[in-house]
Amino acid sequence: MNYYFITGTSKGLGESLLDLLLKDEHNIVYGYARTSSLKHERYKHKNVDLSKLSEVQNISFPTLKNPENIVLINNAGMVGDVNHVGNLDNQKIIDCYNLNLIAPVILSNNFIAKYAPLTCEKMVLNISSGAGRSPIDGWNVYCSTKAGIDMFSKVLKVESEIDKSNIKVLSLAPGIIDTDMQSEIRKATQSGFSNVKRFINYKQEGELVAPSISAGQVLRFIIGETLQKDVICSVRDL
Repeated sequence: MNYYFITGTSKGLGESLLDLLLKDEHNIVYGYARTSSLKHERYKHKNVDLSKLSEVQNISFPTLKNPENIVLINNAGMVGDVNHVGNLDNQKIIDCYNLNLIAPVILSNNFIAKYAPLTCEKMVLNISSGAGRSPIDGWNVYCSTKAGIDMFSKVLKVESEIDKSNIKVLSLAPGIIDTDMQSEIRKATQSGFSNVKRFINYKQEGELVAPSISAGQVLRFIIGETLQKDVICSVRDL
């Protein structure tokens, strides 16, 4: 069996990944999000607020039966306050760092502690962003958390090679997806984000990618060995 652990399965890319993976009877999916309405024999859900680290630390990975592939997808994320530094809400800064960076590091740590000794295929896939690779005004916290997840992924790959733990690591930028995050960005003021009109145009001109399409692109990276040569990657590599 193939086992997938995915954060943020209640909506957006995470929900679409869940729907896509459950179409294959050889996949079992564990989801982590604040809510879920899905009932499926091969889906196991845990209600958790991933911005609260006390809840994240209580997540334990189960002993698996006959695993062939085990994949952790750190997908959950938030854009936080879209505004210039000096005008940010401090609690939102904390929540954004917790959700986007600290929670994935904790989950990766526990995932590797549990499954590194196994001889089956293993992967940690962190959903990153082009925003972690280029500065964008008003996205200060989001950019820095995604830059952090990129560097964490690169170090994790080096450690995997040293430890011979056979863990593949990817930090994947999935492109501009039509999700609630984009809705939040479009609500920003011009003074808080100088390019807000461009993002409004993305929506109006139909340039945002549907989560279902993005999910298919992410899956290609998981199953396609030729796409796994570089830790830092993007759907533009397809």
